[in-house]
Amino acid sequence: MDGQLDRRAELSEFLRTRRARLQPEDVGLESFGRHRRVPGLRREELAQLAGVSVAYYTRLEQGNGQNVSAEVLDAVARALRLTDAEQAHLTHLAKPKQQRRRAGAPRGRQPVRVALLQLLDSIDTVPAYVTGRRSEILAWNRMSAALFGDWGKLPAAERNWARLVFLNPDYRELFVDWEQKAYDMVSFLRMDAGRHPDDPRLSALVGELSVKSEEFRRLWATHDVKEKSYGFKRMRHPLVGDLTLSFETFRLVDDDEQAFVTYHAEPGSPAADALRLLASWGTDAPASLPT
Repeated sequence: MDGQLDRRAELSEFLRTRRARLQPEDVGLESFGRHRRVPGLRREELAQLAGVSVAYYTRLEQGNGQNVSAEVLDAVARALRLTDAEQAHLTHLAKPKQQRRRAGAPRGRQPVRVALLQLLDSIDTVPAYVTGRRSEILAWNRMSAALFGDWGKLPAAERNWARLVFLNPDYRELFVDWEQKAYDMVSFLRMDAGRHPDDPRLSALVGELSVKSEEFRRLWATHDVKEKSYGFKRMRHPLVGDLTLSFETFRLVDDDEQAFVTYHAEPGSPAADALRLLASWGTDAPASLPT
């Protein structure tokens, strides 16, 4: 791929895939005839639901969203029944003028505040790490090294969740629900692509993963998006076996593209015992912080 993603093509494909997943009966419209030429809603039906002309919506779906108003985007988002993450993604792609003025140029690897590094180092019973744009792993503590492997042994460019999930076979073994983890990673990258389509490092990452992983290509083509939040992961660790951990994601106030992520076990559970074992065995594992 070249140095940037094609925002117009991204907008067009995103709207088409969202429209294709809705049937007329899903939105209270009558479906006339058994044989419809397109999957999901027609453009005319979507335009009717959004309260805009067919020509206006057609221009938007063709990628001409530069001058679209926030009100129209909201109406289209409601008609398509978008999630909050999908609506934010639509806004990023369409890029109203007021948002374009706020958007910054893509930067390199993001620095992590010293106080945050100190906080990571002080947490010795819970795996915790900081991620940034492009799914980069920016900093982590000793428990993360014990649970996920010593990221400090990897070149900086390979300290990236998407690369690890799709290109490192150890992570396919680590995550019991690897398919869900893979879907999540692609959905996160899609959100980044909407915010920063002109980021050459992100474009290069997507290009590399598309070439090297058939699963990544398939998931990228769905145009699904989501934000990091909370939930649980089932893992099969080579030292302590199966464990289920809850994770929480905290966006930083001063840089909402960085997230502080923690994994913890339910008190008294087998997973809590497994984490204690990892803590005792992993006391010599270095906390790998950016240099």
